[in-house]
Amino acid sequence: MAFEFKTYAASKQFDKPVAYFSMEFALDQALKTYSGGLGFLSGSHMRSAYELRQNVIGIGILWTFGYYDQARNEDQTLRVDFTHKHYSFLEDTGLVFTIPIHDTNVRVKAFFLRPDTFGTAPMFFLTTDIPENDYISRTISHHLYDSDTAARIAQSILLGVGGGKLLDELKLNVDVYHLNEGHGLPLAFYLYQKHQSLEEVQKRLVFTTHTPELAGNEEHPIGLLDKMTFFGDVPVDEVKKIARVEGDSLNYTLTALRMSKIANGVSKVHGIVANEMWGHYKGICRINSITNSQNGTYWRDRELHAALAADDDQALLARKKELKKALFKVVVDQTGNLFDPDVLTVVWARRFASYKRADLILRHFARFQELVTRDDRPVQVIWAGKPYPKDYGAINLFNEIIRRTRPFRRCAVLTGYELQLSAYLKKGSDVWLNTPRFPREASGTSGMTAAMNGTASLSIADGWIPEFVRHGENGFLIPLGDAKQPENVKDDLEANNLLDVLENEIVPMYYGQPDEFLRLIKTAMREVEPEFESGRMATDYYEQLYKYQVEALVEKR
Repeated sequence: MAFEFKTYAASKQFDKPVAYFSMEFALDQALKTYSGGLGFLSGSHMRSAYELRQNVIGIGILWTFGYYDQARNEDQTLRVDFTHKHYSFLEDTGLVFTIPIHDTNVRVKAFFLRPDTFGTAPMFFLTTDIPENDYISRTISHHLYDSDTAARIAQSILLGVGGGKLLDELKLNVDVYHLNEGHGLPLAFYLYQKHQSLEEVQKRLVFTTHTPELAGNEEHPIGLLDKMTFFGDVPVDEVKKIARVEGDSLNYTLTALRMSKIANGVSKVHGIVANEMWGHYKGICRINSITNSQNGTYWRDRELHAALAADDDQALLARKKELKKALFKVVVDQTGNLFDPDVLTVVWARRFASYKRADLILRHFARFQELVTRDDRPVQVIWAGKPYPKDYGAINLFNEIIRRTRPFRRCAVLTGYELQLSAYLKKGSDVWLNTPRFPREASGTSGMTAAMNGTASLSIADGWIPEFVRHGENGFLIPLGDAKQPENVKDDLEANNLLDVLENEIVPMYYGQPDEFLRLIKTAMREVEPEFESGRMATDYYEQLYKYQVEALVEKR
């Protein structure tokens, strides 16, 4: 039986047909097609698209081994495992087509995720790991963010060209193609080859840039990209002309900004940073800001919110205690440390990367030790997060935190940071710690879902935080150091500031003024939605990006 594309009837407000391309989607614990924040964001977007009945199709890659499975060595340090994944709930469309990669006709197979499976927009996942391909071609869709440069480029071609061709093979009408980060950039050249006009591409393409980090703004020699068939049949000289390439390298983000009609950063701060980074380049589109958000239906605890709605403080506190106990079962199972639900619990959990400073709270170690060992008003601290599997610096940091905190029964470092563990941590913590180097955290959405679940943010004022946190009212801010100071000086100062706020404000409030702490977390729960719930974000994408008139772009240019 031939595959038949079926979806829900789109709302009139959101009936413009859109295809959304992302290298990763965090849709459900069972579907391992994500690594971290970018996937959490795109997963929430697809859930809200479903709830709003938006005419959106998601395009991703079916990673054979996912990102990786985070396990432990005998000494409790991190071990990277790769396990072949199988998903009976994905529907084989029976559709196989070819795309050119490195002068090879690589066969691509498409699987379909129906909207009612996980409550998402309809989604297609592409794989090259099929018997019809040679071994090298099969490996293209093996590992999310493969460390091999050629493999990474091939993955971009699979997402961009494969996704574009899939939509054409299915004869699905698409008015807007949305690139979520620059990974799918070959789509722009696929569209150029199809329409033979940069202006026609710009009418259809929109772009979201997610990070000021160099690693997130990929750049490669244009000769290598051409050799890999990144540009399809578009000649290099023509590529250089339409992408305004100066020099021998092509930057994905800059090129996407030049080939799109409009783009966005993912918070107000990041919108400013992105314009500072890219605004001086000729030919780029407008960059506005649409702050990332998370799906409340998926993330918020229903009983906690029912208690909030009923203004039943006893029920809210009782439920929060239950959620802490549920988290602490995971903690004791993994580490052997049995935590106390009456003790103030701080969580640092996100992707392990050096600029996120997972160890900032440990920098003045004697002060930290005093917090977690004293019997009067103690603090429990949990870390979790996945380093990139080949980022040995981040892996060493993860392991070093394990070693340094092993003597303390009120500390734990957890493995397996995926959707399920993330939910346990956000619902079972009292304080959500966020310590990036300003202004390098573009958005940082984990604190949004923590706030939905009665957890107070303690954060550097970066990403979305300046749009939300009012110190002492719905969260806590860590005062910033002087931006002109060397990083080690800022780290010392901000580590002291972090401990000052924790010791002098949060601990006294939690233990000495519990009614005030309850008032604060209730304020955060009420205020985080709807502004930081992804229904608002998905609506903003339609109104500010998808319906953006190309005439405005022409006038700007």
